[in-house]
Formats: sequence, C-alpha cells, structure tokens
Amino acid sequence: MNFRKIKLKNGIRVMMVPHADTAAVTVLALYEVGSRYENAALSGASHFIEHLMFKGTSRRPTTLDISRDLDSVGADYNAFTSKDYTGYYVKLQSGRIGLAVDLLEDMIYHSSFRASDMNSERQVILEELRMYEDNPMMLVEELVEEELYRGSPLGQRIGGTVESVSGLSRSDLLGIRGRYYVPSRTVLAIAGQFDEAKTIDLLEDTFGRVRAVGRGRGYKRFDSARAGFHHPRIRVERRDTEQVQVAISFPAFGYGDPDLPAAKVMSTILGGTMSSRLFTTVREKEGLCYFIRSQVNPYQDVGDVTIQSGLSKERVELALRLTFREIERLVRRGVTAAELKLAQEYIRGRTLLALEDSSHLADWFAKQELLTRRTETPDERLAKIRAVSRADVQRVAGKVFRRNRLAMSVIGPFDGPESFLATADEL
Repeated sequence: MNFRKIKLKNGIRVMMVPHADTAAVTVLALYEVGSRYENAALSGASHFIEHLMFKGTSRRPTTLDISRDLDSVGADYNAFTSKDYTGYYVKLQSGRIGLAVDLLEDMIYHSSFRASDMNSERQVILEELRMYEDNPMMLVEELVEEELYRGSPLGQRIGGTVESVSGLSRSDLLGIRGRYYVPSRTVLAIAGQFDEAKTIDLLEDTFGRVRAVGRGRGYKRFDSARAGFHHPRIRVERRDTEQVQVAISFPAFGYGDPDLPAAKVMSTILGGTMSSRLFTTVREKEGLCYFIRSQVNPYQDVGDVTIQSGLSKERVELALRLTFREIERLVRRGVTAAELKLAQEYIRGRTLLALEDSSHLADWFAKQELLTRRTETPDERLAKIRAVSRADVQRVAGKVFRRNRLAMSVIGPFDGPESFLATADEL
C-alpha cells in the first residue's frame, strides 16, 4: 500500500494515503494528548476539550452551524479521546475535501470555549460518567485498569470523575489546548480519493498557519515494579446484579514492542474469536456466559492483555477456574499448528477488511506516526503476524500470564475479594 509522509512548513506531519477504489476521503487530525497526560486535578480535561470543539467558533457560532455544514453533504464525523491521543475526523465524498479541512481547522483552533457552553457541556459529560457507572459491562473495564495501573495516570478514567470534571475551569482547558494542540504534537492523515497537490495547498492554507509554539510535557512512563505490583490486585464492587461482570488483566507490551505480534496471535487463540479456547470451553461446553473475550491493549510504553466476561452468578467460580485452567494450559503446553494458522488468517482477514474503509486507513497511518514515529504498512505488519511461531506464542504467554501481576475487577453480589484470591491461586 502506497503512502507518503510530508511536513507542512510549521512542522505538522501529514500522512497521505491514496486509495483509488473509493468515492470517499477521510481527514483525520490526531493530537498527542490524552488522559495519561493529566494529573488527578485535571482528570477528564482532554475529553472535556474534545466535547467543546463542537460547540461553535466565530465563523460557525453554534453546534447546529457545524453539524449543518457537514450534514448537508452526508458526512460522517466524530471525535475520540483515549489515554494516549485525541482525534477528530470527517469522512465525506472526495470532491468536498475542502469543507472537511476547513471545518476541522476552524473547530480545533478557533472554538470559542464560551462559559455558557462549558456549563451546559459539563452537565452532559457528568451524565456520560453516570452512564458508565450504571453500566457494569463498561465499568468493569475501568475498574480493572485502575487496579492494573494503580498510582499512574494510566489508571485514571478517560472521562475523569464527577469531582474532577466539576472543578475544571476554562483556563484549565485553554491551558491544555495551548500546550498540546501544537504542530510538534500533531499528525494529519488524508486517506481515500484526493488530489495530492491541491490537498497540500489546502493544508498549508489552514493547518499550516498554526503557530509552531512550545510543547507540553510528556507522559509519565509506567513502571510496574516501582508501582509495587508484586501480588494479585482484586477489586470487588458489590451490585445486586443477575450477571457477574469480570475483567482479568496482565501487564503486556506497548506499541512497537517486538513481542506485540505474538501477543496478538496468542490473545486471538485464547479468546479472540467464536472458535477460541475460552469461548469454546466457558460458553459452548459449559454454558457459563453469553460472551467472553480476550484482547490486547497497547499504549506507548506498556500495554495489557485483558479477558472480560459476563458470567452466571451461580457458577462464577467454575467459570473462573476454567478460565485460569485455559491460561495455564496455554503457558505449559502452547498451541497447535492448526490454532496458530487459524489465528494468523483471522487477523489477516479482519485487518484487510477494515482497511477497505478510508477512515480505518487514516487511523492506521496517523496513530503509528504519532505514537511511534515509525510506519508499518499493512503488508509489513501482517508479515510479522505470519512470522509468529508456536514457540513465540508459548514464550509470550509465559511472560504475560504471571499470577503476581494479575489484576481483576468483579461487579456482582459479593462482599469481598477473598474467594477470588483463592481461585486465582490456580494460575
């Protein structure tokens, strides 16, 4: 797959990814700032800023003005905040790329941040936080990351807390925007059908005029040893629910780690598909859950492998024993050649299908450039997946699945972690 990296005159990096077999183009602006760049008092600030970008500028004074411009051409548009980055994108018919570039630059650098908008959007965000709190399937993920990354900003919730969001001021948000929304922390990705020369001129006339000012502080690296992570951390949130939500996490690998491809293959075999070991054993054979999955979550310097499930409360102990038994079997016995091939082909198929979409293409190239300053094409990434051996999978399983690095969160009708600690002893 062809791509071209250029720099605007002010230093903004641009990933140009032409894709002729589409009538669409995606313009993505990605910034190196997220919840891990915040201290406890500012927790949720990056997410709050993302919301306010859609509230109006001097040229488009209201949310309606912004949405009407985009809706008039049938555009798909949104924004997202993570722990490592914040992004804004517009996907639309290729002939209207000028609108996408102009509107994104206007929103990101000229949003008004009016006090009235802050007050109303603060309430929206507080309701969003309460929604997560009331949804055990979402909440269990946040609880396990709080335990896994305890003492680090990585353990903070992306949206912040009711207390932190309530205390954020306009000057707090403008300060973060001023420090982090700068050319040195910006990557633009243009993917789909577009004219390269005309698009570069468009970008220079908009994003290229952003001043190349100072940069904010980097993130604090996570060190599990210094964080005192030497024994299982189990957190139980008592709720009188019919279904028990469980998340089990282990520290793993960050972006660019040479063991990341093997970890992805391993996780796919363990719980990444409907033919995976955990799905077959816990759901199909025993009927103990509706869903169970394993996934790899990389960040810039560290990552995790997380297993999540909604379990029958009457048989939760059996389900966990079976889960730990499958983990132990993976560590001790490895995987079969057939399992390895199936997982590799699954990853290949899902990757290629996703990259048919210009928005996924933009995301692929922008994230790599922003977070690693290196770029792998899909073919190069898939070659690394194909090169993973059975020995690699077993070796990585032994590195990841260690009882003293286990974090678990449980939401259900339980009073404490004691019984879950006893079950974890089987690992």
